[in-house]
Amino acid sequence: MGRYVVRRLLQALPLLFAISVASFAILKATPGGPLAAYEGNPDFTEADRVRLEHAFGLDRPLPIQYLSWLGSFLTLDWGYSFSSHQPVLTLIGERLPNTLYLMGTVFVVVLLLAIPIGVLTAVRQYSIFDHVVTGTTFTFLSTPTFWLGLLLIILFGLQLRWLPLGGMATLGAPFEIGDRLRHLVLPVATIALVQLGSHVRYLRASMLETIGQDYMRTARAKGLAERVVVMRHALKNAAIPLVTVVALDVPELFVGALVTEQIFGWPGMGRLFWDAATRSDYPVLQGILVVSSTLIVLANLLADVMYGYLDPRIRFS
Repeated sequence: MGRYVVRRLLQALPLLFAISVASFAILKATPGGPLAAYEGNPDFTEADRVRLEHAFGLDRPLPIQYLSWLGSFLTLDWGYSFSSHQPVLTLIGERLPNTLYLMGTVFVVVLLLAIPIGVLTAVRQYSIFDHVVTGTTFTFLSTPTFWLGLLLIILFGLQLRWLPLGGMATLGAPFEIGDRLRHLVLPVATIALVQLGSHVRYLRASMLETIGQDYMRTARAKGLAERVVVMRHALKNAAIPLVTVVALDVPELFVGALVTEQIFGWPGMGRLFWDAATRSDYPVLQGILVVSSTLIVLANLLADVMYGYLDPRIRFS
């Protein structure tokens, strides 16, 4: 196992290098740039443009810019934001706890709901409960996140006035757990309802395939209780597709949900990425992209390791 993990990590290094090159080139090729905000300003002269380009290092050849960025990045010097002039690591450090707070809650809520619902829909196949859950999950899967978020704001925030419209806490109010939880409900519900559909569908399909296997009939023939047969034998083997989906959700714990954070004014990584994208803030964008790419590679490795734990037939060689 240890040799397999080390080998996969070594194989990931060229991939991460290629991703960093591609993302750097794409960002530089986007129209506009950090100086686009000054276009049309009569007080902004050509000399000012040359001075700012030199200050930002934009007047150097692209390969030199990339190598300079890569060397600094590897030494944890991720540069400074073009717009706020703050260190990129400082900006990420300020937003990351907020995103972990939001996405961690979503992660836990989705798992706590998806596993029992997915198991019940498989065990009670074609029942009324199964039909209701199937229709509901398909509805939320086909619902755009921004539309669902706005709908929840209109219903629970404007009409019923049960929950706040956005933000992390009431402005000017002292810290209160109840207030924080009330601000958390709508953004968590928006993301969780969409993700819940895919998790339930994957687990249901895998459970239906597992329940019909020969070893399940053998377990029942031995006199094991149905609850033990389903939870200990069926669920463990049926969880492999769900592990894949959950592993791909792990990077979202750190990079956030761009659309949802914008709608609810949540000061997290997703909103930071959006603000940086609208301002062509290359250092911030590059930092977030590389972090998210690294997390995706590590999440896939974690999923592979979990496969071996859930299914003893899988061997790492």
